Amino acid sequence: MSSSFIESIRSKAKKNLKHIVLPEGHDERMIKAADFAYKEKIAKITLLGNEQTIKNKARDLGIDISHTAIIDPTRSPLLDEYSKEYFELRKHKGMTQDEACERMSSELFYGAMMVRKGVADGGVAGAINSTGDVMLAAFHLIGRAKGVSIVSSFFSMIVPEYLNQKEVNLFFADCAIIPNPNADELSDIAIATADSRKALVGDEPKIAMLSYSTKGSAKSEAVDKVIEATHLVKAKRPDLAVDGELQADAAIVPSVGKSKAPGSNIAGQANVLVFPDLQAGNIGYKLVQRLANAVAFGPISQGLAKPFNDLSRGCNVDDIVNVIAACSVKSV
Repeated sequence: MSSSFIESIRSKAKKNLKHIVLPEGHDERMIKAADFAYKEKIAKITLLGNEQTIKNKARDLGIDISHTAIIDPTRSPLLDEYSKEYFELRKHKGMTQDEACERMSSELFYGAMMVRKGVADGGVAGAINSTGDVMLAAFHLIGRAKGVSIVSSFFSMIVPEYLNQKEVNLFFADCAIIPNPNADELSDIAIATADSRKALVGDEPKIAMLSYSTKGSAKSEAVDKVIEATHLVKAKRPDLAVDGELQADAAIVPSVGKSKAPGSNIAGQANVLVFPDLQAGNIGYKLVQRLANAVAFGPISQGLAKPFNDLSRGCNVDDIVNVIAACSVKSV
């Protein structure tokens, strides 16, 4: 599905070419994405992994990879320098120099160190590695942005048609990283996602704090968490439009919002949906992706000092290119 939002992100990336490292260089999807990114001038790419293996796979795919840098961490002249820096960062946690060297020999950690040191502007991984492994490298070597309490993620869900509207773009958070956020963390996820929407889309974020209850229709600790998180968003960022607790239909269907939450400034028109936990978020985005034939753009990490983005292991080449573009835009 073509999308004006995706084209906009790719266009922004082209206007300010960034250097993105792909640690999973052996994966065929990454090689294809690197080739596409080069040809379309979306980003400058470095692939990590065994150079001959990557070149052989590229040849078998009919791809000229000569335009793309390839680094094998185990043979890199910077491995010792990177390992020593990593050791200094983690020795207070009991890490030894040998352990630091072993980890830095892996593509994920080497790629994250490239981003830390500014050798690359951002990184994209997760086609092979789990979210936990990708985020561990990011946490250890890149860390949180100043003033940010939690690293989370969002998906831009681009629905082809909804309620007679073409290409509806909703941001879903968090669907990939934080399993069970408390009220304070949930409020920070909402704020970060609203800021991400403002930066990438440019419209006014309208945040719905989702629950199985709308305005007191049910009571439980789970509902209380969402109510508290809503109050915290309002206190921390009074400039943001937010409401909760809202059921999903009350958040996005105008007639239901009017009925269930009369007087709400968000009900029926939300464009940022904040799920109460990872189970709900992950299930929700995958249902919309499959049942509505929506494009799930992401996940895009937010809250790191520099961009290092995770992918779904079911991603295709287009998904990788899209995240490369978003990573480039967020590194500006």
